[in-house]
Order: sequence, then structure tokens, then C-alpha cells
Amino acid sequence: MSLRGLYAITDSKLLADGKLLPWVDAALAGGARLLQYRDKSTDSARRLDEATQLKSLCSYYGAELIINDDLALATELGVGLHLGRDDGSLREARQQLGRDAIIGATCHASLDFAEQAAAAGASYLAFGRFFQSVTKPGAPAATPVLLEQARKRYSLPLVAIGGVTLHNGPQLISAGADLLAVVNGLFGADTTAEVERRARGFTELFSSL
Repeated sequence: MSLRGLYAITDSKLLADGKLLPWVDAALAGGARLLQYRDKSTDSARRLDEATQLKSLCSYYGAELIINDDLALATELGVGLHLGRDDGSLREARQQLGRDAIIGATCHASLDFAEQAAAAGASYLAFGRFFQSVTKPGAPAATPVLLEQARKRYSLPLVAIGGVTLHNGPQLISAGADLLAVVNGLFGADTTAEVERRARGFTELFSSL
């Protein structure tokens, strides 16, 4: 599939109290193409159960599930993986998951990191944060100019993350982002209807630009 569009990322605090599945369902109904399951807890049984249910939802909507920083879980479910800078070897993950798996890499605001990730077999390169971020307030700041430079250098899909909203999303797409990764701007909503409305808004940005 072409990696372009809304990239929804879950947050265990935002989606607590039974919100995970209905809120994700709404995001997928609104057009999210990729879904990253991000849960840093140590409850492996619950993580497996939730990820299995999310895989079914993604399959229904024709989207792809990506697991954050858990190669064993991604291997067990036969889904994609996202690795941060210190989350293990991308090269090893590629060997284990196979050449068709989607494996993404966090590059922060560094083209050098991106170079290493591309060489190791990344499927996409994620840059950020671009704006003030609720989820990762301390992450290094990236700029649209960085995206433009990366676009000239790499043919891989580029992901923009960090404080992305419907308002600033068009600027990032114009600079070269293939995917907008959104956490709070998508799931920080009071109802599933609002999540779906936001998802549709992000999805429409890609068809209008």
C-alpha cells in the first residue's frame, strides 16, 4: 500500500477507561491509513490482547497496524514496527520481520539519523517535533525546511510528528510529509464522533494538496 495520509498513534493515558477500541475505530472510519499502538506498560498479556483487537480493526478498514518498540509483539502478530532512536536494531528487526513489513524509524530533527535508518532498511522516516507537543514536550524541534531537505534526499515516505493539527498540517504536507502522525490532535476529543470528524479532516488535507 502507499504510505500516505493520516497516521494515528494511540496514547494509553488519552485512551484509558475503555476508549481505546471505539476511539481507534472512529479514527480508522475517518480514513487513518496507519495506526501505531503505543503502550509503554509492562502488562504484556493486556498489550497482546489490545494489539490483537487493533489488528482486526485495521484489517477491517484496510489500514496497517504498527507496534511501537516491541519487536516480539510485532513478530507474534505479523504486523509492522516503529523504533525510536534507542529501541533496538532496525537491521535486526528487518531480518526478523521480513522485507515486506513496515518498519519505521524516529529521526527527530536529524538527517544523519535518517541516513542511518534508510541504510538499515526503514520503510519510512519520522521527523519531529514540529510544533509544541502535549505528548512529547521535550523532543528536539524540527522545521519544514528539514522536511524539504529530506524530501530531496530520500525517496522513502516521510512522517511529520509533534503538535500536528488540522491548522498546521497543510504546511507540513507542502514541505514533503507523506504522513501526518497525530496523537492529541486526533484522540484528545470527548466523543467518537469528534475523533472521526478530525480524522476525516486530516484525510481531506491529502486530497486537497
